[in-house]
Amino acid sequence: MSRNNYLAVLVLSPVWMSSSLPAIAQSSLDNDEELVLQVTSPRLVRDLYETPAAVSVINAPDIREGQQRLQLDESLNTVPGLFFQNRYNFAQNLRLSTRGFGARAPFGIRGIRIQVDGIPYTLPDGQSQIDAIDLDSAQRIEVIRGPASVQYGNAAGGVIDISTALGDELPQGGRLRLDGGSDDYRKAAIQGNGVDGDTSGIATLSWLTFDGHREQSKAEKALFNARVARDLDSGRRITATFNALHNPKSEDPGGLTLAQAEEDPEQATALAKRLDSSQTVNQQTLGVRFEDSGVLPGQLTLDTFYTHRDFAQQLPFPGSSRIAYDRHFYGISSQYQQESTLAGLPLVWVTGLDVHHQSDDRRRYSVSIDGDITGQTQAENQSATNVAVFGQGDLALSDALNVSLGVRFDRLRLAIDDDWLQDGNDDSGNRTFREYSGVAGISYKLAPAHQVYATLGTAFESPTFTEFANPNGGGFNPELEPQQALNREMGMRGMLGRGLSYDMALFSIRVEDEILPFNVGDQTFYENAGETRRNGFELGLAWDLSYAWRVTSALTLADYELRDFVDEQGNDASGNAIPGLPEQLWVSELEWRGAAGRFAALEWQYVGEFYAENSNQTLVSDYWLVGMRAGDSVRMADQTLNLYAGIRNLLDQDYFSNVRINANANRPVEDRGYFEPAPGRTFYAGLEWVF
Repeated sequence: MSRNNYLAVLVLSPVWMSSSLPAIAQSSLDNDEELVLQVTSPRLVRDLYETPAAVSVINAPDIREGQQRLQLDESLNTVPGLFFQNRYNFAQNLRLSTRGFGARAPFGIRGIRIQVDGIPYTLPDGQSQIDAIDLDSAQRIEVIRGPASVQYGNAAGGVIDISTALGDELPQGGRLRLDGGSDDYRKAAIQGNGVDGDTSGIATLSWLTFDGHREQSKAEKALFNARVARDLDSGRRITATFNALHNPKSEDPGGLTLAQAEEDPEQATALAKRLDSSQTVNQQTLGVRFEDSGVLPGQLTLDTFYTHRDFAQQLPFPGSSRIAYDRHFYGISSQYQQESTLAGLPLVWVTGLDVHHQSDDRRRYSVSIDGDITGQTQAENQSATNVAVFGQGDLALSDALNVSLGVRFDRLRLAIDDDWLQDGNDDSGNRTFREYSGVAGISYKLAPAHQVYATLGTAFESPTFTEFANPNGGGFNPELEPQQALNREMGMRGMLGRGLSYDMALFSIRVEDEILPFNVGDQTFYENAGETRRNGFELGLAWDLSYAWRVTSALTLADYELRDFVDEQGNDASGNAIPGLPEQLWVSELEWRGAAGRFAALEWQYVGEFYAENSNQTLVSDYWLVGMRAGDSVRMADQTLNLYAGIRNLLDQDYFSNVRINANANRPVEDRGYFEPAPGRTFYAGLEWVF
């Protein structure tokens, strides 16, 4: 879609909204039945139709049914505004962006808050690792699609909040699942749960092996997730969660040049094979949640957690390229929510305190072109401490009209203690940031299941330890500051009759001091890039055509632009598109459900073209993907056998599953290694025994 068409949508959407209000106001659920769907990810627990933000909710059937449950994109593809890359490289992990946040991450997730069962998977410095998320246990996912620093502080350009199942939420018993498919994909999972008086428990164990569609892309991974909950007395519950990841090896085939990708998309780079580029990870997480609604007038929630991560990686190039760290990440989050009154009007408010600490003992080694370790180049401790207080309240001016205000203060300290002084340099140092975030919103219910809202909020995102590298050598880059965002959003959501639900949002975000990468030689550094502009339109639809047929669709149209941006080499990219972000995304799914658990689904996805680097010289082509999945159930007394199968990339489309932004930007365009080709047509099938 051209920019003119996009602008037309932005102009006409408010007109459509205003013209539709009278008709929508007359539409409600049959018998004026109230639609009650609570959301918890904004921390102020409330009805979705009183929440002035773009929030999407994904429930268990969409997470599990006929899916491989390998990566989050399977569950979240039909959430508007989200863009996924890199689902097939387990060494680099899934990349995710929403409204431009997270796009600059060379690997993993950056700028988006991830948490599971109240346990943060986003570190105080803003990076997230999601390889330990167990989708076989996931029961519900909430997504906030815009900045949420008031709730979560640093790196909250969006939020993904995952809840795994409790033992009393599922029928007592167990399930065994076996999968297989293309590229020697194998996965087994077993789950059991039960209830004994006031105590319930559930545990899930899975094992994955995968050869991958490219050379040097094998992966092996085991996950264990367990939860035990006990009701202490009326209104009190304590829940313990334990998660463990064992990843003996995940190989990294590296990024190819365009010529290499066209010649042989299944090849790995020569250096990736020669050096055996790969990673090894072991991680354990323990979390404890205490909930009390019996002593105080409101609801008190305390979350404590501890994560230990042991990581080693060989990058796909010689030099200082073997990395290892030992991480300790722990903290406590508390919040208290209460209903009261203000000037005789109903007020619901929440306040809380977050204290999180990260400590990484990092080592780095020099590697020859033959893969031999020739010496150590780094030994340092990186520590980050975040202390924050927040408060937010909703005031009901009438039965239909709510106003919301919130504020948060974060104190973030990042420090490096350099223990490797043999090179003659002491890279020790620290930076402390004190940041305020605020939000104001208004929500109006046109009917029990029709809402319009508008929100104005600020957000900040600090540089990570990796991004603080000083191009002039030594310590923290003194020129690099947190980026600041101003988010403006208006939206509508509702249900027409019982068959059609809609969720529409318009957003306009201005980011000052945007942090973007640039290259000096083969090394990547980061700089504040002046200002960026992000405008967009998101539309989500779910339409029950009949009892058996359902259509789900998510459309995103956006305009992402660099402004006032001159890089370290003096190149002026002002007016260029922000790299790594397609401006058109469309995902739709047609689903059929029959009797006795039969189902079939056809999904199609369009990803628009985008640029691979700031100068906009390298254009990545748009593409279409089509996929199918189907299943059936066989019931035997109190047991069930579920059979399912799926096809991905049905039309065997050539495209790139990952593009490494600004990679090797100092080289000629034809020599830049940006591209990780995706697999062609692939198959998977499995069975699940529920007993």
